[in-house]
This record gives sequence, C-alpha cells and structure tokens, in this order.
Amino acid sequence: MGKIHVIDRDGDKHELDIDNGLSLMEPLRDLDGAGIEGLCGGMCSCATCHVFVAPQWFAKLEERQDDELELLEGTETFEDGTSRLSCQIVMRDDLDGIEVTLAPEE
Repeated sequence: MGKIHVIDRDGDKHELDIDNGLSLMEPLRDLDGAGIEGLCGGMCSCATCHVFVAPQWFAKLEERQDDELELLEGTETFEDGTSRLSCQIVMRDDLDGIEVTLAPEE
C-alpha cells in the first residue's frame, strides 16, 4: 500500500492510501466533497480526472499514450510537463508518496 499527497481545488492538502495496481483515480474520486469526477470510470475517454503531477514525480511515470495526450490537450488548463489523467497512473512501489494537484473543473 502506498500514499498519495493531494492538493484539492480549494488548496487543502490530503494524504490518501492506495493499493498497488489501482489507478490514482480511484481514491481521488472518493475524496470527500473535493475529489475528481472520473466520469468515464477510468476508460481514458474524458478528462474529468485531470491532475497536475509534481515535476519530480512526473519523470517517474510511463509516457502518456496518444489518446490521453489528445484529451489533455483539449483542456483549458493543460500543462505539458505536469498534466496527466489520474486514471492512467497505476500505483506501484516507486510511486509511494506521489504528489498531485487536482486540475480545475471545466
């Protein structure tokens, strides 16, 4: 089990537990009153789970696939070096302590 350090849209900080093998979207969706929508359920067909990954963690992630990048580039808040869909980040041991900020709702 790992930890995610999250800054929500109000600037509040949270520490969430997550099991290896789950996408970051899962616990972020369950964040009481401040979480992401995750409308497509993790199918990489919307951008409602958009997060900004802290730069030191972004480099540890697998590359974005074309469909993820296309969705992110269609958002108003896309940042090339930090934007990811949380449904496409699968927790593993070396991501324990990852830091993300929830992107603004669009």
